[in-house]
Amino acid sequence: MIFLDAAATTPVRREVLEAMWPYLSGEFGNPSSHHTLGEAAASALAAARATVAKVLGCRPGAVTFTSGGTEADNLAVKGIALARQAANPALNRVVISAVEHPAVEESARYLERFHGFTVDVVPVDSTGLVTPLALAAALRPETALVSIMYANNEVGTIQPVTELAELARTQGIPFHTDAVQAAGWLPLDVKALGVDALSISGHKLGAPKGCGVLFIRGRTRIEPLLHGGGQERGRRSGTENVAGAVGLATALTLAQAAQLQTAHHVTALRDGFIRDVLDAVPGAVLTGHPTERLPSVASFCFPGTSGESVLLELERQGVVCSSGSACAAGSDAPSPVLTALGIDAEVAQTAVRFSFESTVSGTDVAAAAEAVGAAVGSVRTLGRS
Repeated sequence: MIFLDAAATTPVRREVLEAMWPYLSGEFGNPSSHHTLGEAAASALAAARATVAKVLGCRPGAVTFTSGGTEADNLAVKGIALARQAANPALNRVVISAVEHPAVEESARYLERFHGFTVDVVPVDSTGLVTPLALAAALRPETALVSIMYANNEVGTIQPVTELAELARTQGIPFHTDAVQAAGWLPLDVKALGVDALSISGHKLGAPKGCGVLFIRGRTRIEPLLHGGGQERGRRSGTENVAGAVGLATALTLAQAAQLQTAHHVTALRDGFIRDVLDAVPGAVLTGHPTERLPSVASFCFPGTSGESVLLELERQGVVCSSGSACAAGSDAPSPVLTALGIDAEVAQTAVRFSFESTVSGTDVAAAAEAVGAAVGSVRTLGRS
């Protein structure tokens, strides 16, 4: 099997499993308990928090552990917007882009339905890019929060987050970015990015599913979504997943240590894969920005086919990929991300996304490109028969 669906999830790294194992076995204490086992767990949690903070370039107290990227996005969007509205009821608008992950978009729509917010959606250009000019046009004195993702999960386009965050900052508006896909591939220094909140998910990095992080800049007000014991400095109640936090910290450290080398290696393979696919498949359309894109993502539309049929044929040939975001699995509607880029709905339903792990080999990428040509050709032939 050639696995090219790393944007959906990645296998757990051996180093991560080894780091987690003690906290899944002998060191099983609750970090809130005041005895030896609890103190050992609390120490491990504090060390994991400090490790994540070092990667992000922030204080450990700015790191909140969550159950994943979706919870981190929900906490950032709902939590910051609601806290700002409570302090000033006039702040009742939230700005998102037209290509956000559902965790951000649906959080904003929740605020709209139940808390009287207006959601302002910033359009993107045909490559999926949010321009500073487009964002500036959406900002209002009533804007409570801006949330624009660092890199898109379907087409891989990287947003100019530093410029966009600076634009929001000049108007005193907090800026959140969903960095779930960016982590491990792009710099995550929150000071350099200028963001007030940033979300990460462990299972995109070689940690298990069910662990994530939200960075929240100091003095940024936030209303918790989960209430109870007041863990995570009152931002997220519930007994902490110590093993998950340790695993995420380990995976994040390993990924960031090799980030430049890995990005260079995988970018070269990705570019070769794109060339081979475009050469092998007449009429194939690369989606997303041609250069400002994640090293790990190559996404196409194959007009005249069904994306799902191409996926099935590729899997028959031993190549595993996806038709878009795993969070939209089961939906037969065209991708809102692709239609936001101006792609016709019928063409959008022919989309296939290939996303690479850091360990992908040139041999596998070349074999996959050859399989794509054969699979699309087979589906087109069947469609004409």
